Amino acid sequence: MDEATLSRDAFLGGRLMLCQPKRGYRAGVDPVLLAASVPAKPGQSLLDLGCGVGTAALCAGMRVPGLVLAGVERQADHAALAIRNASLNGLEMEVFTGDLAELPAALRQRQFDHVIANPPYFRRDASVAGPDPSREAAYGEATPLDIWVAAAARRTAPGGTVTFIHRAERLPELLTAFAARLGSLELKPLVPRRGRESQLALLRGRKGGRAAFRLHDGLLVHAGDSYGGRADYTPLAAAILRGESALEFHAAR
Repeated sequence: MDEATLSRDAFLGGRLMLCQPKRGYRAGVDPVLLAASVPAKPGQSLLDLGCGVGTAALCAGMRVPGLVLAGVERQADHAALAIRNASLNGLEMEVFTGDLAELPAALRQRQFDHVIANPPYFRRDASVAGPDPSREAAYGEATPLDIWVAAAARRTAPGGTVTFIHRAERLPELLTAFAARLGSLELKPLVPRRGRESQLALLRGRKGGRAAFRLHDGLLVHAGDSYGGRADYTPLAAAILRGESALEFHAAR
């Protein structure tokens, strides 16, 4: 990509710097929250499906020392940026260019302790495609959600976790796909502010898990009852976005 078309943006309170296109899809809060929710330990491995410029995987890598990072991205220019962003931040990340429906052979031979995904939110049989190709690739579903979950489950090691972030209206479909392949499902709603409906949620499953389904308290993202500016995050949400706290599914006891 032409350098003039890129910006360099700070994440995790400035500890992570990412190059991304100025136009089209630009990473925001969602992949940061996804990364913070992964129950990874040092030395484990993580695969980010549809990794884009590497935001979620690299956020996880900054939080968990020694986490082995990999990603798959069908847009070659974004895959190249993910590799560049890893190097920029002193991290290593192996990035495969390919489609989830037909993953590269080298990736099909591997399994990971944790697999994450922030799939496109909108079904295009029920919504209108956008004019920008980059934004459309990020928001418009070209690959059915069931294929995302199937790919994630196949690449997860026994006992490993799969974590997705998605819109609330897609949860029935997502829960069905998870339940067919994973166990010990846990749902963490993301509540924009007090008195508002949850629009996003994190769903986690464990390969081979047998625990009962758990619905956790929601994470309140913004303080106050109405919009108060971009920085009106609750103390916990702010700490998570700065990389100072993990996003725990269950409240501390």
